[in-house]
Amino acid sequence: MSATAQPERVTAAALIIGDEILSGRTADVNLNAVARFFTGLGIDLCEARFVGDSARDVVEALDALRTRYDYVVTTGGIGPTHDDITADCVAEAFGVPLVEDPEVIAEMTARFNEPPNPARRRMARIPEGGSKIRNALGGPPGFQIGNVFVLAGIPRVMQSMLQDIPARVRKGAVMLSRTVKVEGAGEGLIATPLEAVARAFPDLVMGSYPFQGTKGFGSNLVVRGRDPELLERGVEALLAALSQAGIEDVTRVDE
Repeated sequence: MSATAQPERVTAAALIIGDEILSGRTADVNLNAVARFFTGLGIDLCEARFVGDSARDVVEALDALRTRYDYVVTTGGIGPTHDDITADCVAEAFGVPLVEDPEVIAEMTARFNEPPNPARRRMARIPEGGSKIRNALGGPPGFQIGNVFVLAGIPRVMQSMLQDIPARVRKGAVMLSRTVKVEGAGEGLIATPLEAVARAFPDLVMGSYPFQGTKGFGSNLVVRGRDPELLERGVEALLAALSQAGIEDVTRVDE
């Protein structure tokens, strides 16, 4: 694929919902899982937002993200308690009612050997026009409406629901990545050659990730792109630019 014929870009955003995340009581791990999941499908996760259990904030964030990106994944807020407001907010954003799904009610009845109580019935509500996202662990499902995928907040459950998404999305070309490790030279020395190569290859993404090691300051220079030939030329140009700048302790790390 030539540099003049870049593949279509498919984009996504994540909306992480819950007071417990913002208070620091619970450490979020879902964003990393969602990012890795979309990267594997060739979809760029372009933005992530964290909002608390405020209906207004959830609706505003959801409306902003779903109009800007191809897909949105939400995590959290679909359980049985009063502060699980995500389903209500998604229905409000789309202007549709929430409807109990009879199949989910039947599954709950079979699971608990009795009809679900009012709290559990909350987890059977899906916005009108939505479709269920399978929970591979056997509990209540998530759901999809439009370009929005609504998943649980519990990491293990959320990850099980992710597995039902690939067949529902348009996939892009997978982003490839190469790393050039520089030791004994800080970003102040690396910045100029890195910027020059980045400007020469606008269709590649280049970033510097500094560290301090046994040889002092260094950095992992990461070059990313979807065109293998262009990516290779970019890496070679970066190696040459570093050498011309007198930076010699350089190791190429192919991933």
